[in-house]
Amino acid sequence: MDFIADKLFDKSFSFKKAEYDNCSFDNCDFSDKDLGDSSFIDCTFSDCNFSMAKVSKTSFRDVVFADCKLLGFRFDQCNEMLFSAEFRNCQLDLASFYRLKLRKQKFTGCSMREADFSETDLAQAVFDDCDLSNAIFDNTILEKADLRNARHFSIDPENNYVRGMKIALSGSIGLLGKYGLEIDF
Repeated sequence: MDFIADKLFDKSFSFKKAEYDNCSFDNCDFSDKDLGDSSFIDCTFSDCNFSMAKVSKTSFRDVVFADCKLLGFRFDQCNEMLFSAEFRNCQLDLASFYRLKLRKQKFTGCSMREADFSETDLAQAVFDDCDLSNAIFDNTILEKADLRNARHFSIDPENNYVRGMKIALSGSIGLLGKYGLEIDF
């Protein structure tokens, strides 16, 4: 497999399987591409489209996704060994994080509608200005996670580990909604 380092790629980039190290991808289209078995280390993705990309055994280590479209992205199929990423202002609707360890993960300004966090370890994760409409939290570890600035989440405290989770008073309906309570603010 080729090793490519310290390169800047733009929208004219044509993907090929390789190990990319310290590369920047700006406005690249990875949609419907097979990224399987490729590796991205210390890379930055800006304004890239990853919608429905195939990512079986793809490695992402110390990467930043900024203003990227990752609709339906299957993070659960990536190589989870040393997986680490930061997400800023990304569209992560319908993404799957099923069973991943995402301790201290930071999501900023992301749309995460209908994302799947089932059985995911999100201890100490931060959801800052994120829309979690219809996101799935099932047997999820949210210990000390910070959802104070998250919106539209629904988390069943009986089916998830929420000890020490931080929420704003306005977010309490996201924890108590299943009980049919009327909460005034």
